[in-house]
Amino acid sequence: MVGVKRINMFKRREIDMTQGSIAKNILLFALPLLLGNLFQQLYNMVDVWVIGQTDNVDAYTAVGNVGPIINMLIGFFSGLASGAGVIISQYYGAKNEKKANEVSHTAMAMTLVLALIFTIVGIASAPLLLRLMFGSGDDGAGILSQAQVYLTIYFAGVVGLMVYNMGAGILRAIGDSVRPFWYLVVAAVINIVLDFVFVFFCNMGVAGVALATVIAQLTSAVLTVITLLKTSTCVRLDFRKLKIDIPILKNIFAIGFPAALQMMLTALSNVFVQSYVANVNAVKAHCMGGWTTYSKIDQFIFLPVQSISLAVTTLVGQSLGAGDIKRAKKGTYIAFFMSLGVTAFVIALVMAFAPQLAAFFNDDPNVLYYAELLLKYITPFYIFCSVNQVFAAALRGGGNTKAPMYILLGSFVLFRQIYLFIVSNFISNEILPVAFGYPAGWFLCASIMLIYYFKVGFSHSKIVAKEG
Repeated sequence: MVGVKRINMFKRREIDMTQGSIAKNILLFALPLLLGNLFQQLYNMVDVWVIGQTDNVDAYTAVGNVGPIINMLIGFFSGLASGAGVIISQYYGAKNEKKANEVSHTAMAMTLVLALIFTIVGIASAPLLLRLMFGSGDDGAGILSQAQVYLTIYFAGVVGLMVYNMGAGILRAIGDSVRPFWYLVVAAVINIVLDFVFVFFCNMGVAGVALATVIAQLTSAVLTVITLLKTSTCVRLDFRKLKIDIPILKNIFAIGFPAALQMMLTALSNVFVQSYVANVNAVKAHCMGGWTTYSKIDQFIFLPVQSISLAVTTLVGQSLGAGDIKRAKKGTYIAFFMSLGVTAFVIALVMAFAPQLAAFFNDDPNVLYYAELLLKYITPFYIFCSVNQVFAAALRGGGNTKAPMYILLGSFVLFRQIYLFIVSNFISNEILPVAFGYPAGWFLCASIMLIYYFKVGFSHSKIVAKEG
């Protein structure tokens, strides 16, 4: 008789980043995270693809370009969540499980409060932000109305995304990136199925893809909460202990707020970037449609380096919590060279298959023209993002979130807005000169980030584990 092995999804799966091969630990942590992020991108990618098959360019452009508005609020929350993750990883590295558990409960309680606030703020602010992005003229009216429908439904159910992100962040802080990955797989499958049902069978259009995304995100949130309730690790969730501890909350904000502010302002800056794109010397629907396609592929190019960066944040946090600064530095360099290699590989693939990738989303010839143009000229510069992401993540892992905030805001917000104003008003209001605001910002950020890291390193780190 063949025995059946029972799989327990709640058993310990965390990776102790303070022990063993650094490269192996980064790979084991980053791989499921990369796969999970791929599935997470499927949320909006499938939404965009399904809408793209309806031959409604306004709807396609609306769904594909609301990302910066969503990221303003979610980016702010993600920054705070990263603060909680850094503290938990440091306590975990210091073997202080009691404090790690207390931080986890405060972080989850904070999430529920912020979810209510973000729902109200998101729905209320969407009309103004959409007018900033698409303008108020008749040529953008169709895009604006479709985007309004999507954002209203999305923010009404944003609690699912926030609870999942915080819960997954707590698990990743102790080295568990496997279970969050599987929950994203489940959510992505649900999202895909519901997209087809709501759009092609129920004819719900933009409202259908938004509702599918909300249901999928709520599913991943429920699975993550169940895991935290049943896990045997130090972050086991108990609803009776769910409260906001003010000293812990202050530490979360002290570490997480700079990253939160940076992510929110960068997203706001992208709203203005898209407003410049919407006003270039071209047909708005076609140009913005091409930008939509480019932005979807852009998100996939970023995934490998983002996954490696999250791994290095956990590694640095646990290593510094354990008092091993040498391992933190070594891990940063290894992660950097890993990200360089994988980013170069992805760039080569995108350059080789740019026409096919663009046509997958929308095969309108006018949309394809702009999408291929952007992919051909912008993609090679993503190599600079390996510097920005990895070294900023390493500094955050050490609790130093202010320096990355200043560098990233200076490069991605201040410099980029000055660049766009000068280029669009005095040099050329065509799509490529405007779009090159991104590579220019990446290059500036990479240069400053390297100088700062090699001069300062982890000397300004905030090791909360030593205080607690």
